[in-house]
Amino acid sequence: MPSGGRSSASSASGSTAEAAPRLNPLRALARWRRRHRILPLLGDTRLRGEREAGLLRWSVKVLGAEMAQRHYAAGLAGPGAPVPAGPTHLGLASRTCRQADIEHDWLRHWARVLGTPPVYHRKLWEDAFVLQAAWEAGMLSPGRRALGFAVGREALPAILAAHGVEVVATDLDAGDARARDWIETGQHGQAAEALYRPEVLSRAAFDRLVSFRPADMARLPESLRQRGFDLVWSVCAMEHLGSLERGLDFILAAMRCLKPGGLALHTTEFNLDGAGGTVRRGSTVLYQRRHLEGLAARLAAEGHRMLPLDDNQGAGMLDRFIDLAPLLEAEGPPLGPLFPPHLRLSVQGYPVTSAGILIVSGAG
Repeated sequence: MPSGGRSSASSASGSTAEAAPRLNPLRALARWRRRHRILPLLGDTRLRGEREAGLLRWSVKVLGAEMAQRHYAAGLAGPGAPVPAGPTHLGLASRTCRQADIEHDWLRHWARVLGTPPVYHRKLWEDAFVLQAAWEAGMLSPGRRALGFAVGREALPAILAAHGVEVVATDLDAGDARARDWIETGQHGQAAEALYRPEVLSRAAFDRLVSFRPADMARLPESLRQRGFDLVWSVCAMEHLGSLERGLDFILAAMRCLKPGGLALHTTEFNLDGAGGTVRRGSTVLYQRRHLEGLAARLAAEGHRMLPLDDNQGAGMLDRFIDLAPLLEAEGPPLGPLFPPHLRLSVQGYPVTSAGILIVSGAG
């Protein structure tokens, strides 16, 4: 992944232990079997249909990687894409990820700041969304205070600090059992040390401006809810709190951390099938337009303003390519690694992308 943001494959920092569905014995056996396809005495235990399904997933990724490579070769994105001298004003509002963003100057600039080429990956887009919205609102300047939730090992705290912003970074306490999966996958932050980026700012400036403290997104400490911050953000976190409602409740609670006129920036999983079903509970839930419209109404009732959501699905070829879940280690890749576009992803059969939410705090 291009950044330290969290993936949708793990359980969540703010979910409760009770939120995880209890697996019955058959489901537990099936889950164990998926993780242990190769056994010492039996060898490959997959059925023919399972092997062929794995090859089909790989073939989809081959086609996607070829499409992306052609766009890179044309200089639309990737290492050969031109990079602007500075940020570009866009007039950003709440929006979903799309191919045209990756190919636009606004994202190319922040990709350079993040230390990566502008690749077709929605996790890069999420970090760039936060930085672009913060810059446009004048939040990337000395004297500002920012609060990050479930920061893991993100580059964002260091980048904000490089602009003179005082940053309080938080993540679930490492001793909490719910943090286990994040720790095992290298996506958990236990101290400020994991957030330091020597290529971004000096050690002295980082130590002066960045601090870390444990915090549970499901139960924000009262000490943080004192309206003392100009900016709050979370990247790919609210969907991991156990249910749709818990994620929305977190957004409302986090507004109490902001000064009047402050900015809240959150990214999350967005189900592009707005008229169909979705995942409402579990380790990764999927929001639809109606859920974010309901959030906007709740925010307005408390005096806040969520900027309108632009969920245009985009007109690019890669906007129509839906990546599939990563191949299991036992499945391959059969003919070498691939880097398909990752602007869309199938999550439990639903077409998913990333959405960025931008909220302005009211007088409250």
